[in-house]
Amino acid sequence: MVRVKRGNVARNRRNKILKIAKGFCGAQSSLFRIANQQVMKSLTYAYIGRKEKKRIFRQLWITRINSAVRKYNLIYSRFIHNLKQSKILLNRKMLSQLAILDPSAFSNIVDITN
Repeated sequence: MVRVKRGNVARNRRNKILKIAKGFCGAQSSLFRIANQQVMKSLTYAYIGRKEKKRIFRQLWITRINSAVRKYNLIYSRFIHNLKQSKILLNRKMLSQLAILDPSAFSNIVDITN
């Protein structure tokens, strides 16, 4: 039986995990086994967070559009319905940016939809 030496491979694997765990509190940044558990957990949270971020931004855009449209005595759902009816293809991100940065352009869009 040939002897297999894994010194470099094992050390590199451990160092990779410890490098990711840098900045964690206490033993989670220095002890491999605990750091490995925490890194797996943090990567899971990061994956979930990337999905959640999209939902949160969409909520923010909808809230901004709604508050901007209320100035024109409309509600959000009616405004979006009118946009689709008049075949204006602007997404919620762009509409919220217009509402904040260029209120005159946004008011023109609201006038077109009514």
